[in-house]
Amino acid sequence: MNDEFYNKGLEKAQQKDYAGAIEEFTRALQLAPYLPEAYYQRGLAYYDLGEILNAVSDFTEALKLDPQSVEAYYCRALARVALKNLPGALADVEQVIRLNVNYAAAYNLRGTVCRKQGYIQDAIANFKKAAELYLQQKDTENCRQCLEKIKQIQPKEQPAAIVQATPTIAPIKSEKEYFAQLLEKAEKGDTREAMEDLNWALRVDPQDAQAYCCRGVVRCKQGNYREAISDFNQALRLNFDDAIVYRNRGKARSQIGDHTGAIADFNSALQMQPQDAMLYVARGNAYRVMGNYLGAINDYTQALQINPDDATAYYNRGIAYTCLEEMERAVEDYQRAASIFCEKEDWGNYQEVLDSLNKINSPSSNSGNARYKLLRQRLLRLVGGYWEIAQRLIDQAKYDYPGMSEEWYLQKVIGDWERDRG
Repeated sequence: MNDEFYNKGLEKAQQKDYAGAIEEFTRALQLAPYLPEAYYQRGLAYYDLGEILNAVSDFTEALKLDPQSVEAYYCRALARVALKNLPGALADVEQVIRLNVNYAAAYNLRGTVCRKQGYIQDAIANFKKAAELYLQQKDTENCRQCLEKIKQIQPKEQPAAIVQATPTIAPIKSEKEYFAQLLEKAEKGDTREAMEDLNWALRVDPQDAQAYCCRGVVRCKQGNYREAISDFNQALRLNFDDAIVYRNRGKARSQIGDHTGAIADFNSALQMQPQDAMLYVARGNAYRVMGNYLGAINDYTQALQINPDDATAYYNRGIAYTCLEEMERAVEDYQRAASIFCEKEDWGNYQEVLDSLNKINSPSSNSGNARYKLLRQRLLRLVGGYWEIAQRLIDQAKYDYPGMSEEWYLQKVIGDWERDRG
């Protein structure tokens, strides 16, 4: 039955009854939702009706079912050009060429995209390649049109002989490079402009999964973790099944206290990238916050097996050892982390590690008091290894109850902490 509807859709499309064709293809898909040809043909009908966003959506669905469909990539590229999403169109055209290096129309379209982006020499090179392929295929009309385009954009100060040259197609701005530039802009602190560019990209192509992923990263930098998670969710719904999405969503979930969800995301990412040391550190941090210090230590150790010079892994493992009151191992890891940060001239992190090291080794009049040491270690474990938190609590206790002993203040803070979180 679905074949009947599909064939009727083809007939109506040939008759230019695109609305009727859409109805028939929709009926076919209701019976056979995994038919890529129906999505592709319905996308063509939407495109001919001028409903470009719907066309992009259908071409995307067709590609999910048939990732090798040259025609679907090419038609989505055409639709993205109509939406002025040039990076997205360029990515699709390049995929067409990877699948079929002799696809003349793809070079022709890539020339058009380069021309719109202002890369004139790249445009000429692509039109030239398209003309050569059209000529081989005996398509003289399209060959003539490509040569005409070259004449129109050829710099006047250069001789016409350049058309006969065999040019080298220079690297051009791809979708990946475009988003990388936006993330670099955000990294430098200009998150507002990066967000404006990403919002624009998503207005012209709401199906651009990579744009959702990048916007989620920028929102994390702005501290908007819940909105970032929403963007990562949308990227995954659009089948952007990438370790980067899971890793960043995991970090965002950790920031809002969803450590279980974060661990699930890190697990998914590690299935895709089992040699990513940063993922083990991130999952270790989530385990540590949940009180699973042994699990955290195992992950930090795994990260160090992959990258023996990972100072962050040493530092965080030192914190986990502190929580287990294994102070000698903690000191050893802190010292190793400080040494690596020093070698890399990362003075901010170097100083942070030194501060942590000094706090667990700080001399005091009570340094020989075994009970004082035990209380100090106990408090450090309660606050997750972050002595700066403990110090703030002690300072507040000293302000509220002046004149008491150091041991008394430790007992007071420990008692208050356990009472409030008991």
